[in-house]
Amino acid sequence: MEGRFHIDYAGFTLDVDLSIPEKGITALFGPSGSGKTTILRCMAGLECSPTGFLSVADEVWQDERRGIFLPTHQRPLGLVFQEASLFPHLTVLKNLRYGMKRAGNNHGEGFDAMLDLLGIRSLLERAPDSLSGGERQRVAIARALLTRPRLLLMDEPLSALDMKRKLEILPYLERLRDELSIPVIYVSHSLDEVARLADHLVLIEDGRVIANSSLTEALERADLSAVFAGETGAVLETTVAAHEEDGLTRLEFPGGKLYIAGNTPALGSRLRCRIHASDVSLALSAHTDISILNTLPATVVAIADADTPGQVLVQLQLAGGKNLLLTRITERSRQALNITPGLGVFAQIKSVAILR
Repeated sequence: MEGRFHIDYAGFTLDVDLSIPEKGITALFGPSGSGKTTILRCMAGLECSPTGFLSVADEVWQDERRGIFLPTHQRPLGLVFQEASLFPHLTVLKNLRYGMKRAGNNHGEGFDAMLDLLGIRSLLERAPDSLSGGERQRVAIARALLTRPRLLLMDEPLSALDMKRKLEILPYLERLRDELSIPVIYVSHSLDEVARLADHLVLIEDGRVIANSSLTEALERADLSAVFAGETGAVLETTVAAHEEDGLTRLEFPGGKLYIAGNTPALGSRLRCRIHASDVSLALSAHTDISILNTLPATVVAIADADTPGQVLVQLQLAGGKNLLLTRITERSRQALNITPGLGVFAQIKSVAILR
């Protein structure tokens, strides 16, 4: 999927050139007012970039140089916004049928599979105002997908929900990520959501793309700490390897292992772990006289200024060469330990957040 959009507004210019995977969830992330929703509107055909270009699955939806601009109703896409926007006078079933009819899906292709994927079969005869916020959003997602789109656009779909409802719907969004064969563009202000759901990350700042890569590559970059601020950290893809007798679970990844409390994840399960830079300290030797359970050998790769005066971010290469970590330490500590690129250290991980 390729997109180029340039729009001049009073006091703001959007100028982006995007290359996005044709499958999986791509998150657009950045500060408020950076242009994320405007990009989504350009993709949907709700905004027209005078020199814009957009192709999805090798089909050109916009190319101003050739005079091509498909209006929104001719673009095979699904839209999910902050509010579910269901028809209040129709049941869930009739809301879904309306979406299918509008898209010419008269035979209900994929209907049963979508009910099961999003867990809404028991809601079909209920009215929208009797549903929880999470249930309404799941119905809205199902309605969008039953139009058989080639692209799904989601503009902060969880922002109107409280934490309980967010946790209710996140597993269903993970299912969509794993089972859909179309690209999903997901706008969010929550880095926790992005780290849990996204495969690919596009960072937007002042109408420009400042990073466009896999999620793990973007989060591992020390030079982007100002964008992530206090949430800077890395994500590791791990596998549940064992449930220990003392109640701990051992997670393994290429080049290392981590221990977490509890043993609920099934053996063989894939888990994403988020490790905040502020939860990693450095030592020049391995210690056995501390309570920190997870200590990983690493090599210093790079050092960058942090967003807080007097602190630096240190990028670490873990054993095996496939994973990076970040740690936030003071400049005084860096000088005291003589932390420089190439130095072998031990990363002491105080906390591991499981994204599930």
